[in-house]
Amino acid sequence: MRLLLLNGPNLNLLGEREPRHYGRETWPEIEQRLHERAAGLGIELTCRQQNSEGAMVDILHAARHEADGVILNAGAYTHYGYALRDAIASIDLPVVEVHLSLPESREEFRHVSVIAPVCVGRIAGFGALSYELALEAFARGVRGAGKRTT
Repeated sequence: MRLLLLNGPNLNLLGEREPRHYGRETWPEIEQRLHERAAGLGIELTCRQQNSEGAMVDILHAARHEADGVILNAGAYTHYGYALRDAIASIDLPVVEVHLSLPESREEFRHVSVIAPVCVGRIAGFGALSYELALEAFARGVRGAGKRTT
């Protein structure tokens, strides 16, 4: 199984950015652990990060030929990234939405996910463990059956 993990804006600053919400672990530390966990599950993991919504759309379009599924932490685009939402709906891949913090426990504008309706599931609030839980979900057979396109 080949998975793409795509991080959105500002996630390159993990470890520095708002540690009360995102922790002190850096992205390179998290990524190393994820690659080790993925290998143990028989998953080939590719990690990407972009601050631009357009670049994220391009990466998702390419993923339809290169991956069997996507783990997506869209960052702030979760709440207003309609182009990202449409890109997810356009590809025939299961996408699991992931967040380090629990958006509903934060500012009101974070309470709505425009991408949730086109994802197969959502894992949030467990810090970096959220990514590992998404890997585990794919290893246990997540498929596109729950994906809504309306």
